[in-house]
Amino acid sequence: MKLVLLSGGSGKRLWPLSNDARSKQFLKVLENENREMVSMVQRVWGQINENGLGDSSYIATSQAQIEMMQTQISPEVPLIIEPDRRDTFAAISLAATYLYSHAGVGLDEAVAILPVDPYVESHFFEAVKQLEDVLNRSDAEIALIGVKPTYPSSKYGYIIPEKAASAAGIDMASKTDREYVAVSHFREKPTEEIAERLIADNAYWNCGVFAFKLGYVIELLASRGLPIQYEELSKQYQLLPKISFDYEVVEKAASIVVLPYEGCWKDLGTWNTLTEEMKNKQIGRGIISEDCMNTHLINEIDIPVSILGLSNIVVALSPDGILVTDKSASPRIKDFISSDQGPMYIERQWGWIRVLDDRTYEDGRCVSTKRVGIQSGKNLSYRLHSAREEVWTIVKGSGEFIQNGNFMRVGAGNVLHIPMKMLHSIRALTELEIIVVQSGMAEERNQVVEIYHTWDEVSEHCIKV
Repeated sequence: MKLVLLSGGSGKRLWPLSNDARSKQFLKVLENENREMVSMVQRVWGQINENGLGDSSYIATSQAQIEMMQTQISPEVPLIIEPDRRDTFAAISLAATYLYSHAGVGLDEAVAILPVDPYVESHFFEAVKQLEDVLNRSDAEIALIGVKPTYPSSKYGYIIPEKAASAAGIDMASKTDREYVAVSHFREKPTEEIAERLIADNAYWNCGVFAFKLGYVIELLASRGLPIQYEELSKQYQLLPKISFDYEVVEKAASIVVLPYEGCWKDLGTWNTLTEEMKNKQIGRGIISEDCMNTHLINEIDIPVSILGLSNIVVALSPDGILVTDKSASPRIKDFISSDQGPMYIERQWGWIRVLDDRTYEDGRCVSTKRVGIQSGKNLSYRLHSAREEVWTIVKGSGEFIQNGNFMRVGAGNVLHIPMKMLHSIRALTELEIIVVQSGMAEERNQVVEIYHTWDEVSEHCIKV
């Protein structure tokens, strides 16, 4: 069986730490058994490897998340790249064509789909492994995992089993491993009152994990006249509807079964659920007074924060902004975020970028000031800016700098002027930090042209002898 983890999202529900460049699954706010801070995707990928599923797993993600995935997991992590964000129907369809035309997966082989960021115990993946057997024994088109609810929640979708099983008084969670039941229908985010009635009828939380035979989706695409080759579907990706796989396929399937699961499962998509699993109530500079109960501070900037006498709140700070919210109100943040501001903090394979100031003046000139960190031994690509000049002030560390083929050693205190359309690169000999001031005319669209990416290529082709 092949596993495909879906990594999408625009990063709105955990603002200001998450943004379009650093979605929630990349936030390092969870602590592992070694007391190291890890992200949701690092935690899940570790669990997948612990359960022997790493060699058969892929991650479907967008172009914008490639570097983050490679940085946090591995440069060799198997990725299926979406040309655009078009919801889960398009993402799963593209993944199916990749497995079919690139990975040599047979039409009769099972494919399991998982979110990239669930908070589960390791044995959850034992249930995932059972989905292939459930498909084979049930002959169903779709097999789901249903989590036994621990309380009537209005935040989750529900899987309702067929009445026959419920009327028989069968407690699905008491069934032995590998047993399943037919699905009657679904109910998306009901009120808590309705959720209580659903739970009484043995309904389950829909945790977004399901499986199908690869041929099921390939035949579906072919019946709609869509390409079943990965490259061709990528070219026509914008023609696929923006709709979830649940609405477009699962709820229309003729036969669906659910495998019950009883154990820890959480969607850490909001500040109130995420902080429930954070071992530290404070990350970053600040003070929380002793009379604050169930209060969390996550501070990514250098300004100290003091919280006095306030309970059940989250205070989160990043270069993107500041959030102060009651935990119960935190899911509403996505309705208040401005779409005008781009990401102010970006992690890259070679380091990070923090935007300090970005403005346009009355004469049309735009100036962006950034603090850039480059890890020891890493380098920027050999590049040029088509319509921006830059001034670099090195504030920490030492490195090797190349500009138009001219090589020089640089260190803290050096100031470098890089005219527009001038090829340049730098490699950090020690951990390097640079203040970059980039300027040009706002009306002139800037393009970054990259020639070489590795320092070996730069050294071979670009240093004048």
